[in-house]
Amino acid sequence: MTRKPPRRTRERILETSLALFNRHGEPHVTTADIADEMNISPGNLYYHFRNKDEIIGELYDALHASIASLLAIPASRPPGVEDLWLLLHLLFERMWQFRFVYRDVDDITSRNTRIAARFAGLTRGVQAVIAGTCRGMRDTGALRASDREIDALATNVVVIATYWMSFQRISRPAGRHPGSADEQAAGMRFEHGAYQVLALLAPFLRDDERALVERLSADYL
Repeated sequence: MTRKPPRRTRERILETSLALFNRHGEPHVTTADIADEMNISPGNLYYHFRNKDEIIGELYDALHASIASLLAIPASRPPGVEDLWLLLHLLFERMWQFRFVYRDVDDITSRNTRIAARFAGLTRGVQAVIAGTCRGMRDTGALRASDREIDALATNVVVIATYWMSFQRISRPAGRHPGSADEQAAGMRFEHGAYQVLALLAPFLRDDERALVERLSADYL
């Protein structure tokens, strides 16, 4: 039986940091906390990362690559409701995996100009794909909306997606911290963001497509 090679310390630092940032919020976690959680010395951590911002930068790069890989419109056929639903589901799934970025997005982007520039570009990419998908659906008659309405829809999708984690945090019942075990039981699941976006689009859809959205959204409720 072939044994898996042990994970490198650098990988363990990133995994531990992500878990702690998601659980407690990035501003409340120090490099000392990360080292303590891993049972390694701070010097060992600093050998791999000079400071916490470097850890955040590498985690953001992983998030960016994960979302960027989703940003495509089908080339061989017109896009449909299922394509939009899948894109939104996967988008919010990736966001939940790296939710600390979105919960503290204003703070992180104000401190790190590199992340700010990349995040702005990623946001524009999501907006363009949503608008392009809606225009493709309009071409097939599945969606009725003007260019102006589609652009507004795409902007609203990005606004909801970007600040959904912050909304979850401020609407969480008192006493529950980010990442607590009962978040999902309290209805704080990432999928609810996808449902809210689909609800924005529903009034512009043809009856058959609107019924399909309702079926696709049933699991989120």
